[in-house]
Amino acid sequence: MPPTTYLIHRTVLLLEKPLLKNQDSPNTVASGEESGVVESSKAVDTAQMKSLPAMFFAQAERFNDSNFLWRKVDGAYRPLTWSYVAEQVRIAAQGLKSIGVKYGDRVIIVSENRPEFFIADLAIMSIGAAAVPTYTTNTAMNHLHIINDSGAKVVIVSTPHLARHVIAAGLETDHKVIIFVIDEPEKTMKSDVDVRPWSQLMDSGKGAVIPAEVATLKRDELCCIIYTSGTGGLPKGVMLSHGNILANCMGATDLVATLGIDDEVFLSFLPLSHSYEHMGGQFLPISLGAQIYYAERIETLPANMLECRPTIMTAVPRLYESMRQRILQGLKRQKPFQQKMFNLALELGIKKYETPDAMTLWDKVRNVVADLLVRRKIQGRFGGRLKATVSGGAPLNYDVGLFFVALGVPLLQGYGQTEAAPLISANPPRKVKLRTVGPPVKGVELKIAQDGEILCRGEMVMKGYWNDPDSTLVTIDQEGWLHTGDIGHLDEDGYIEITDRKKDIIVNSGGDNVSPQRVQGVLCLEEAIEQAMVYGDKKPYLSAVIVPNETFAKAWAEQSNAPTNLAELATNAEFKSVIAKALERGNSQLGVAEKVRKFVLAPQPFTVENGQMTPSMKVRRHAVLREYKDALEALYN
Repeated sequence: MPPTTYLIHRTVLLLEKPLLKNQDSPNTVASGEESGVVESSKAVDTAQMKSLPAMFFAQAERFNDSNFLWRKVDGAYRPLTWSYVAEQVRIAAQGLKSIGVKYGDRVIIVSENRPEFFIADLAIMSIGAAAVPTYTTNTAMNHLHIINDSGAKVVIVSTPHLARHVIAAGLETDHKVIIFVIDEPEKTMKSDVDVRPWSQLMDSGKGAVIPAEVATLKRDELCCIIYTSGTGGLPKGVMLSHGNILANCMGATDLVATLGIDDEVFLSFLPLSHSYEHMGGQFLPISLGAQIYYAERIETLPANMLECRPTIMTAVPRLYESMRQRILQGLKRQKPFQQKMFNLALELGIKKYETPDAMTLWDKVRNVVADLLVRRKIQGRFGGRLKATVSGGAPLNYDVGLFFVALGVPLLQGYGQTEAAPLISANPPRKVKLRTVGPPVKGVELKIAQDGEILCRGEMVMKGYWNDPDSTLVTIDQEGWLHTGDIGHLDEDGYIEITDRKKDIIVNSGGDNVSPQRVQGVLCLEEAIEQAMVYGDKKPYLSAVIVPNETFAKAWAEQSNAPTNLAELATNAEFKSVIAKALERGNSQLGVAEKVRKFVLAPQPFTVENGQMTPSMKVRRHAVLREYKDALEALYN
């Protein structure tokens, strides 16, 4: 009997048994025991916690010498125990106090995801100060703005390479800063800035006890400031309280509780400077008594998933986009039988999700075979024991989400923003609707305003914008409703469907917020560029429509014996390479997420007459997109 026929014969006997949990129909709520919340012996009741450090120290006392944080050392993951990490937090907290950091002060962290980030973050909060985690991709100008705006007098940096931008900013700050470098501080550049080794800070705190401030911290007190891009271009500091993040942990725990919460393992790879990972990849694991593995870097993520075998992951759409691409590329190298089985699994998985009632007995038989031959291998790429992976930080393309759900990956799309710490809603595991971002999580009140804007209210709403009370009043109304800037509606099940963006911010597929006005402004400083319109919502990188400077273009054309009109120059390869060099110069002034990688040349300027400019000389994005969207989309193929 051929192997496929044998498998089909055997699976007829299995049809009366339930399929794998992550293969339950997303369009129906599981009944009975599976639909209830499974109590965990490790999770804390976050509603009863007074602060994030109080929660951490309580969990550290419970789990003591159990493994907690895992890092790569000499090619292998090595653990740090709860008791060891707690000791390091106490030491770092005392060290910060010894150099004069006081209750209410701000301390900046510039670091990759690693145990020292965790230790510094908790130490800062434990003495009543506010942590300011910032992106490792920040330019010196970004650091300068954040240091000056936050008033931070201490910066903790992980490596000499990252310290260079911070030191450059420190030379220009309006107040003195101390910079602690964790790795090899002697390799940092010589300057007038006070640069010290992290070991010096830790040595001054030896023998420390839990800071007295932990006992007095309250839920509504400031614990961190996370800077996010604003429409004006400069990052705005979002003030988050202990209660904001604890409320998020409660909502997230309730979301995944139906899957059973016990010995959970998280793989931390999104930047901890992003509110999504800060909550979901650090404080949620603490609340669950989970272990955290730190990925080495994005390139090693597939290997790290196989090594640590996570049970819960937080991810952004870009991960799924790249994994889908790798899977499809790898499929081309497989034998015809394997390709046929993969396509069958995909086809049946899509059918089961979109039209479950149309699944015939023969479909169900073949679908179990697809589970055995295809889906288990796909699940194995994620480590083989994934209970849920939450996609957030940016909108997930429906086709990408459908691809993974059809292949048995338990994918839950969520929604939030830094101002909500950040979780607002997410699809529950037993009823996934991929075209939505799910219903509000526990503790979140939500309504749709008359103009369609999504408003939410609850303990998760930020305290406000640092040093920006006017923006705070615009964003949070007198009744406590957070105005998200997103347009949407609720479906018949109370799930949120987002249809548009009220605020003019690009959110790429990695979850980075980018101000188009800032990027366009920088590009247009180049002599060769007159106008620019940046594109890239839900995309892996930015592209742009560029209008060359007419005078520059004419001079180049005359010198090169080329036609002088823009329409013909737009298709001239040599001229396009000149514009590319100007773009490269502009990109050097921008952060990683802000860089424009590809562009199309416009054959005519944006004008009021052609409807692509407003009377006040602002680019009308929708009008420009009507003209150039196909050309821009082609850049991503």
